[in-house]
Amino acid sequence: MIPIQYALSFIVSFCIVMLLIPPLRRLAFRLDFVDKPRKDVERKIHREPIPLTASYAIFIGFAVSFLFFSKESASQTIAVLCGSLLLLTIGTIDDWYKTQGKDFPALPKLIIQVSAAVIVYLSGITFSGFYNPLSGEYILLPVWLQFILTILWIFGVTTVINFSDGMDGLAGGLTAISAGTLFVVALTKGQSTSAVMAISLVGVSLAYLRYNKPPAKIFMGDAGATFLGFILAVIALDGAFKQATVLSLFIPILALGVPIFDNLFVVTKRLIQGKPIYQADATQVHYRLLKSGLNPKQVVAFLCLISVCFSLTSIILLLLGV
Repeated sequence: MIPIQYALSFIVSFCIVMLLIPPLRRLAFRLDFVDKPRKDVERKIHREPIPLTASYAIFIGFAVSFLFFSKESASQTIAVLCGSLLLLTIGTIDDWYKTQGKDFPALPKLIIQVSAAVIVYLSGITFSGFYNPLSGEYILLPVWLQFILTILWIFGVTTVINFSDGMDGLAGGLTAISAGTLFVVALTKGQSTSAVMAISLVGVSLAYLRYNKPPAKIFMGDAGATFLGFILAVIALDGAFKQATVLSLFIPILALGVPIFDNLFVVTKRLIQGKPIYQADATQVHYRLLKSGLNPKQVVAFLCLISVCFSLTSIILLLLGV
């Protein structure tokens, strides 16, 4: 039986987002804070202005649930929320540029995303090592390597979820599936803080999907997508990566399999072609599937199905205790 705190975490986060999105949507139209269609941008497939304010409902829903039900230490709670606010702020600026038909420079986003990761690292949420499955010995990594791997993981997951937010319902659906998987992992390992964060993220993602399913009534923009990726990365560090063996390190990677593997392919392709990694284009798998003849709903359903398969594989690894 799932403890009541997890059910309440889900309900609180879900209800807050459901209640906040309608007024935030109306506010976006009044402020003209909307993503306008652009004929010159291939990846802009919507035909009407869409509000970009869902990120604030998502953040508030998660933060309230996290503060009420998590048993995280004060320093780590502050670190997670401060990092989230940094990403929300720079994401909002990026989204404002979009409303003006402009592209925000990549460097400030890079600096802020790395800074958010460093804040989390300094709070003690790190990838510190793993168990050797043959000897049972815990291999503690050097501090410099802990730092590099922690920053790369947080920055990488934050980025891949943001890159995946290119189609109605896709990033929210992938986040809900990944967070649900990490919730199962945390429950199995008895990690209550990670479980609260994961189920809260499921709650906000599902509530957001109520308004973002095709055809979307609201977007979360870069502010929301980077926030979701950041929290997923922290959940894995605080949960699935703890007490991991060499093989079980793949559990969180598989839980986030679709955005991770797709964006590894995209980044590799851009490097080979000499293009900037951060340059937005239409090379992600959802755009490629769209070009192949699938409609947007079919693309989202297909990728979510693949994500479920990856997640089930990660849970099998967990149950095998490898």
